[in-house]
Amino acid sequence: MIDWSWVADHLGVLAFRVLQHLELTAIAVGAGFVISFGLAIWSVRRRAVYPPIAALAGILYTIPSLAMFAALISVTGFSVLTAEIPLILYTLVILIRNIVAGFDGVPAEVVEAARGMGYTSWGRLWRVELPLAVPLIIAGLRLASVSTIGLVTITGVISDSFGGLGYFILTGYHLQFATEIYVGAVPSILLAVAVDVAFVRLQARLTPWAATRGVAAG
Repeated sequence: MIDWSWVADHLGVLAFRVLQHLELTAIAVGAGFVISFGLAIWSVRRRAVYPPIAALAGILYTIPSLAMFAALISVTGFSVLTAEIPLILYTLVILIRNIVAGFDGVPAEVVEAARGMGYTSWGRLWRVELPLAVPLIIAGLRLASVSTIGLVTITGVISDSFGGLGYFILTGYHLQFATEIYVGAVPSILLAVAVDVAFVRLQARLTPWAATRGVAAG
């Protein structure tokens, strides 16, 4: 059973933890996207570097989060940086693959047409290829964001001062207090759903031609 009086008494703390959860997620996904975009562009332009980059990102993704946190504590201490580094690294495998796949999905005839119109290599990238790659890039951001929202709950093991909604889950587990566990778990799920929906709407806004094409095909 849920102790609703406890929930009412902790609404302020809950709001703070929700915002903290979103902040930790936004930093990780934002930094991960910047790194991944640079590596993906490099991979698209220099195909030989893509296999080792993808392999390294895949290896980093397989490292258990708790093990990575423990390894970093001796270097960065019990800090937010210790939490953010693994979160950022875990986004790379998702984002790099999706960004590269997005550029690879651009029809060759479109690229050739842009070349025939006099676009430079970078001009084609930014004005032709990137807009067409947006759907897969957004799909990668959706997946990375939802995954990171789940991982942020684990960062609470580093310190009580951060960890977002994971703070309630861990504290509730230690105290054997189900209400606190629910207060951490349910909003985490709702956040993941809300962020996923937000990215779907963002994709629709950025690629209106995709919806039009779907209607025409139907």
